[in-house]
Amino acid sequence: MSSWRSLILRIGEKSSEYGGVIDFKDHIDACFGAVRRELDHSEDEILTFLLQCSEQLPHKIPLYGTLIGLLNLENEDFVKKIVESTQKSLQDALDSGDCNKVRVSMRFLTVLMCSKVIQPSSLVVIFETLLSSAATIVDDEKGNTSWQARADFFITCILSCLPWGGSELVEQIPEEIERVMVGIEAYLSIRRHVSDVGLSVFEDINKINKLHVEQDFVEDLWSRIQDLSKNSWKLESVPRPHLLYEAQLVAGKSHDFGPIICQEQPDTPVELSRLNFGSQKYEAELKYPQRIRRLNIFSASKTEDLQPIDRFVVEEYLLDVLFYLNGCRKECAACMVGLPVPFRYEYLMAETIFSQLLLLPQPPFKPIYYTLVIIDLCKSLPGAFPAVVAGAVRALFDRISELDMECRTRLILWFSHHLSNFQFIWPWEEWAYVLELPKWAPQRVFVQEVLDREVRLSYWDKVKQSIESTPALEELLPPKGGPDFRYSSDDGDKTEYTLSRELNSMVKGRKTARDVIIWLEESVTPINGLDVSLRVVVQTLLDIGSKSFTHLITVLERYGQVIAKICPNEETQIMLISEVSSFWKNSAQSTAITIDRMMGYRLISNLAIVKWVFSPSNIDLFHTTDRLWEILINALNKTYNRISDLRKEISHLKKSVVKAEQIAATAKAELDNAEKKLMLVDGEPVVGENPARMKRLKSNAEKTKENEVSTRESLESKEALFARALEENEALFLSLYKNFFAVLMERLHETFGEKTLDHVGGDSEAMAVDEEDTSAMDTDKENGNSKSNVGYTIGEKEQWCLSTLGYVKAFSRQYASEIWPHMVKLEEEVVTESVHPLFRKAVYSGLRLHGDQ
Repeated sequence: MSSWRSLILRIGEKSSEYGGVIDFKDHIDACFGAVRRELDHSEDEILTFLLQCSEQLPHKIPLYGTLIGLLNLENEDFVKKIVESTQKSLQDALDSGDCNKVRVSMRFLTVLMCSKVIQPSSLVVIFETLLSSAATIVDDEKGNTSWQARADFFITCILSCLPWGGSELVEQIPEEIERVMVGIEAYLSIRRHVSDVGLSVFEDINKINKLHVEQDFVEDLWSRIQDLSKNSWKLESVPRPHLLYEAQLVAGKSHDFGPIICQEQPDTPVELSRLNFGSQKYEAELKYPQRIRRLNIFSASKTEDLQPIDRFVVEEYLLDVLFYLNGCRKECAACMVGLPVPFRYEYLMAETIFSQLLLLPQPPFKPIYYTLVIIDLCKSLPGAFPAVVAGAVRALFDRISELDMECRTRLILWFSHHLSNFQFIWPWEEWAYVLELPKWAPQRVFVQEVLDREVRLSYWDKVKQSIESTPALEELLPPKGGPDFRYSSDDGDKTEYTLSRELNSMVKGRKTARDVIIWLEESVTPINGLDVSLRVVVQTLLDIGSKSFTHLITVLERYGQVIAKICPNEETQIMLISEVSSFWKNSAQSTAITIDRMMGYRLISNLAIVKWVFSPSNIDLFHTTDRLWEILINALNKTYNRISDLRKEISHLKKSVVKAEQIAATAKAELDNAEKKLMLVDGEPVVGENPARMKRLKSNAEKTKENEVSTRESLESKEALFARALEENEALFLSLYKNFFAVLMERLHETFGEKTLDHVGGDSEAMAVDEEDTSAMDTDKENGNSKSNVGYTIGEKEQWCLSTLGYVKAFSRQYASEIWPHMVKLEEEVVTESVHPLFRKAVYSGLRLHGDQ
């Protein structure tokens, strides 16, 4: 990497390029000198790299803005190109809905304004363009209020620029910026308050008749900006290096910034029903998601020295680093540790990362990414961050009963993986009290599931060794041992044992699947019945494939036809799943993998899995183990992924068809033109060009036409598969919700009557904590004592209902894009007027469909 590149990239860091010292003025001077020397030779490369760094390292934007301001004094044309490129980039981002690029581009322009590169009035024009679009969207008469998420995003972009340039705007054009602020205040008065129902990490089931309505993200940011304004726009978290060069920068030329245009708002549906409104609202929130939902898991004393606006800015830094450096976790951790702020922020950093890990409906990246970042941060800050992470775990554990079910699963997967990278070391004695809790208590289930996941990542004896300080917890470890093969000895049914041995010999003798089918049809099923045939085949083949995952795949590939022959319908497939569950009863992981593979080979349908999960023998386990939910989630994910893959293939084929049509049309046109030409052959005029060329053109036209037809046929084939997949998908989700309805209705009425959770008293009140006890609890957490003073008092029936409703909401939210197209049918057949209000609330909150719509 050339020196100017490394200087631009590492500016503001304690790096070797700058002698390991952080001094913003020295850094800017050194970088400016190197860039100015190379500008004549590498102008285009410098421009591209500088803009790339400004976009992907936005926490350094004030430094890049000052550098560009100094370059503006030397080379106005170069800086004019930067402004033009930024204008084009912002417009492209607005057109494509690239939220991060819009936000960062506007911050970059704000800093360029501070460095006298663009006029303050140009920035205000951008603000007013976005404000006008936002106000139109939420206008009941002219707009489409279902797309408020886009309007809120525009307002957030404006407000989030002000920590970087509010002081300069107020100083230079006070009336114009005041006009913008009044416009934002007017917007806030007409927009709808955004509820976090369905997307909140914590359920707040213990808050009865909650009178205080918390601010949503936009309202909260507005109040922080108001506080900043009252504090004369002073804050510690945004460096202002341009002030070091203020006397020089005022001499620079301020460039014009072209106008930007916001996309036209989507048309309001002709029939604006509740479902149409909800569907468009869901689409808008998907395209313009909220970046963060604060957890606030630590006590206020951890961040009490921060101004509200400083907290917001540091969150922005952290979220930017996580987003733009997601492909380089080491660099990501290094940047998160070295943010340009003069105060410590370990607790805020932990809260922000956990807020992303637990973000609903889904985090920006796979949870494994955040796991790796936390591991790297623990290694980068060994004296501070591990203790902060441990504190976060304890805080979340204390509130595990309120945690959304999907978030609880993510937390289990993260925590077990995290511990596996640190020798499974954890002070388990702190949580030994969970053994005194009932088996359905969320804290006990959490510890049980974490230990199960640890065994999957290591081995049983290793995990047992890690809990030596609390040997009683061995009770929560999964069973030790391998498969439970029904025919391992001849103690049971002699006939079935003999048949199993015979089948085993056939497999070892390399008999084909056809041979085994003939043997079953002629010698086994007519005499012993289908149940015995199924049991013998499944148990024996699973035993042969139990040595490893590869053995299982080999057995399914060679003898899958045998299983398909004896399990042709849902009823027999349910029996098949039961046999798998029985065989692997000591291993939840092997059960899930085997069923998933069988579904992959089309030996088990997703409908059969749903019906098996909701079978009478399983429903009583819904609140005490995640084993069944894991299998159901795998089945839904596989179905969802198939449809997603088909969508991508169809999209690609549509483009290929258009391209093939164009190529074929070009080839046909060339042939037609050639045929119209006249040539002289033996002195006589003849239609057509040289015969050899004509032959080549005809051949090319035929081939391109064949390719067009072939591509179109492939598209039609995929569209037919997609149509069938959508029908299967509809049947799957109808079956899922009908089964939820069937198991929940009686229990909900029996447990809650017609009440909602807001009116449930008694047990939940016993769990409430007095405010005066909060400080004592915080002290206990600091000392590693998170044991609750009160036992878990929610009864088993109530907990069963809460857990199952939690999964109804989680599934509704996770697969909302596939559920929305079937909502009319779902309401007609399942979520009718007669359903229990808690069931309806769980479905609707997952889909973000509220009563006021």
